[in-house]
Amino acid sequence: MRPIVECIPNFSEGRRPEVVEAIAEAIRGLEGVRLLDYSADQNHNRSVFTFLGGPQAVLEAAFAACKVATKLIDMTVHKGEHPRMGAADVIPLVPVKDIGIEECVQLSRELGERIASELKIPVFLYEESATRPERKGLPNIRRGQFEGMAAKIKEPEWAPDFGQAEIHPTAGAVAVGARAPLIAYNINLDTPDIEIANKIARLIRERGGGLKNVRAIGVMLEDRRLAQVSINMINYEQTALYRAFEMVKYEARRYGVNIVGSEIIGLTPMKALIDVAEYYLQLEGFEASKQILENHLL
Repeated sequence: MRPIVECIPNFSEGRRPEVVEAIAEAIRGLEGVRLLDYSADQNHNRSVFTFLGGPQAVLEAAFAACKVATKLIDMTVHKGEHPRMGAADVIPLVPVKDIGIEECVQLSRELGERIASELKIPVFLYEESATRPERKGLPNIRRGQFEGMAAKIKEPEWAPDFGQAEIHPTAGAVAVGARAPLIAYNINLDTPDIEIANKIARLIRERGGGLKNVRAIGVMLEDRRLAQVSINMINYEQTALYRAFEMVKYEARRYGVNIVGSEIIGLTPMKALIDVAEYYLQLEGFEASKQILENHLL
């Protein structure tokens, strides 16, 4: 059996299509890798790519994409709503088929070491690859963002896992790690008041005593004049999408605010959407393996 790894790198560019396409082309140009999806957001000024393939092919593609981003993205002039610390901000590796999380941890170490050695970008290992408990969560590593990372990285407790204790002058730093599937899920509110989104985000996220496996921040969508609750669902099987949606809707009512829409960034496991359908349709005795047509197609 051929092992398959998924990679979902996030880059700090969502406003220049030519840069996003250059990164996409770097991934497409490598044998053994399939680019499944990519999208860019102007408000976040961020792009997210999803590709998969054999372990070594995925590592080559991730490195190639990071190399292009390093050349074309200058973090000293970057502005955007989403927290970020580098041109290639985060590169997660996810086991898909015939490969375990420990093997992906080893792959993340190989990739991190190469990025630090060849591109001179300091690398932090996160999630399952983390070398310390406080580095498991990406928000802890990224706190201070690009602007604060030059000073932070010189603190002994925040020395990078690979590379020198100084950021790349234009590409910053990058987090690399192995993790389980994550769903990037955003909920838009019918208000331009970013503070309402911030308050809701603080209430629903795990760190604030809200939903387990949920990370959230408030984001302003300037082009639509809407505030957004931007969410990472770390484990959709333990905390379903509909729970986050319902909690945001409930908390928004306190401020006389409604949800006008939501979006999933990149790909999502089918089961996550089936769970939502079962909940809202109140399905009884539904068996996805037997009753979903696509599961019977050869």
